Amino acid sequence: MNVACDLHLHSCLSPCGDNDMTPANIAGMASLKGLGIAALTDHNTSKNCPAFFRACERLGILPVAGMEMTTAEDIHVIALFPDLASAMDFDRYVDTRRIRIKNRPGIFGEQRIMDEDDNVVGEEEDLLINALSMDLEETVGKARAYGALAYPAHIDKEANGILATLGFIPEEPKFSCYEFHDRKNAEPYREKYRLGSAKFIFSSDAHYLWDIAEGEDAMRAECPETGGADERRRAVLEAFL
Repeated sequence: MNVACDLHLHSCLSPCGDNDMTPANIAGMASLKGLGIAALTDHNTSKNCPAFFRACERLGILPVAGMEMTTAEDIHVIALFPDLASAMDFDRYVDTRRIRIKNRPGIFGEQRIMDEDDNVVGEEEDLLINALSMDLEETVGKARAYGALAYPAHIDKEANGILATLGFIPEEPKFSCYEFHDRKNAEPYREKYRLGSAKFIFSSDAHYLWDIAEGEDAMRAECPETGGADERRRAVLEAFL
């Protein structure tokens, strides 16, 4: 089954995410826009993923637990997990590698932890958008050790893109796919940066509800019609390996 998907979304837990980007609101908007698969990828955390899963499941959307990590070089890397348990295990590990700086909500934004019914159940006190104490190779290696599909985010953006930061694609770690914000950049980048047969992912990087991808314009992925949610999710992710 060919399904519309958006694999890079930020909730109100990301300080740069709008407070209306609650797990329930994201799921509701994804449903209204005709998406069948949606991934929550907050900065350096997956703590809103449990609520996101429950909200998506009520609406028949296949949820993916993820994270947008910031490496020591300030490169953004997406990790998508085949199941919620692996994502939360990795979240606990990442907590040990965060550089703790108190958030200043008036400057950076609030960092709200929510339940599936839009209730605030906590707040992350330390700023989530600063870099982890792991370089690119270690960040990717650790995410993969927890079962994640890990790849560079929005490589065609200036801010925190691997090309904008390094100026090239390093030989290690090797990537099977790359994310683009604007799909028209994909093939020119393939040639210019010698990306070979790598697969491309096109995502919205939405921080506001209206920026979530429209189903008719969204990237599409093959998703099995039968099997459990974890089995179907794993099949979707493995297609990008």
